[in-house]
Amino acid sequence: MPMLSDNIKGFVLAVIVFSLFLYGYRYYQYSQNDPDFCASCHVIQDSYIDIQQSRHKDVICQKCHEIGIIEQNKRLGTYLATGKNPISLAHGRVTPWQKCRSCHEEAISQGAVAPTKSYGHAKHVLDKKIECKICHISAKHGFKPDEAACLKCHADKEVHGLTVDDFSCLKCHRYSKREVVMTPRGKCTICHPGLPDKGAMATFSCHYCHRPHIKEKPTSRTCTSECHRSQLTIGQHGVHTKKGIDCMTCHKPHSWTVKEQAQALCRKCHAYKDPRSFVYIF
Repeated sequence: MPMLSDNIKGFVLAVIVFSLFLYGYRYYQYSQNDPDFCASCHVIQDSYIDIQQSRHKDVICQKCHEIGIIEQNKRLGTYLATGKNPISLAHGRVTPWQKCRSCHEEAISQGAVAPTKSYGHAKHVLDKKIECKICHISAKHGFKPDEAACLKCHADKEVHGLTVDDFSCLKCHRYSKREVVMTPRGKCTICHPGLPDKGAMATFSCHYCHRPHIKEKPTSRTCTSECHRSQLTIGQHGVHTKKGIDCMTCHKPHSWTVKEQAQALCRKCHAYKDPRSFVYIF
């Protein structure tokens, strides 16, 4: 009988241990993987609606708002001791930002070796060690970039078109994928339509002449010092320049030819001459 009693005690103890383990495992799964657990402390209906309208609609709450065993017990102890819900701990405001990289690490890191992935993130996150929350706004479970955040670090840059409503750095700078160093013409012509798509300057990036971060337009000095250094020795360019005639007096910006306007332009100062005699090649 004593032996049987010991067996029964052992069996009962094993059942209790197994039951506690099973209960603990189910509770752990419930607290870590079931959004209903969050509703035991929070009114999450509004948050649920927000996240269903965001790109994170297939992500459970705990994926970003991870709450560890220590934090769970701390919250439970506080509630039992005070009878009130404790203040928001790490899983509410801190952990979500730390969890960004657990899903987006590939897109971030690939930018360093394969810029077509996310060059901007590789530069700012991996190289500059800038946290996600510095550049992104957390609003209704959408994490749109803060278009004013750029100037927090790039305060020395004037923003071209600042007087235009709703203008930001991201309108010109494509962040997620690599492009050429100079912003393509297509970005400029969205706001500046009507520029010729044929001619000597049509294939150039606007940045060759225009500086988007300073209030500058090209002058004759810009033309002759950066691209047309030998032009003053060709034909009558040098003579006209010495008389103080600006390049843009004769050359119409973005087309640069004087053939169509030559007769009217020349007669402002002297008798008309065939513009082909002005330079060696016209």
